[in-house]
Amino acid sequence: MLYWLLKYIVLGPWLKLVFRPKVEGLEHVPDQGPVIIASNHLSFADSIFMPLSVRRRVTFPAKAEYFTGKGIKGRLTKLFMAGTGQIPIDRSGGKAARAALEVGLSILRAGGIFGIYPEGTRSPDGRLYRGKTGVARLALESGAPVVPVAMMNMDKVQPIGQKLPNLRRVHIKFGPALDFSRYAGMAGDRFIERAVTDEIMYELMTLSGREYIDMYAQKVKNAPAPQEEPAAPMAA
Repeated sequence: MLYWLLKYIVLGPWLKLVFRPKVEGLEHVPDQGPVIIASNHLSFADSIFMPLSVRRRVTFPAKAEYFTGKGIKGRLTKLFMAGTGQIPIDRSGGKAARAALEVGLSILRAGGIFGIYPEGTRSPDGRLYRGKTGVARLALESGAPVVPVAMMNMDKVQPIGQKLPNLRRVHIKFGPALDFSRYAGMAGDRFIERAVTDEIMYELMTLSGREYIDMYAQKVKNAPAPQEEPAAPMAA
């Protein structure tokens, strides 16, 4: 109930009025049945504006930390995250990826829409990075089609580290659904899962027009900052 209240009464109408979302290809999202929405990830606001543009409910996994904050701010954050269709996922430890997968499968088996960012984290610089194979495992185990969606300019609307978004028009582009039924029964085959993931990332690259980097975004984030060369001593 809170999800629909925020989407259609409390929050959604105001966001649409202020940011005037330009949405292309919405007809590619089926009106019923299980669907995986695979998106590039540029901003915290991706998980707000993309579900707002889809008529059906979209559920995204979110960091568990968003649901465990203290005080008034923590409670409001938890309420907002739950109300916008996001569910907590503990991303620490070796079992975290499987836990996220099981949550996604339960939603898909119930005929719902599960949203996922194949890159696993926000892009550090706006480019599109190598996808993790969890999206392929979801598609192969559930049999659900994958709808690619490109968040076109969210890094300009709300850059990383900026708390409040800029007043710019949001642009979202959905692509045709991808059917991987030809790989039925092959979940767990790492070569098949990599091929499926790469096909999805290729569609995201084509849709978004973003440069593709064949490297995990998290690895780029974790790389140490380059050290500056010491200045050469001046001659006497």
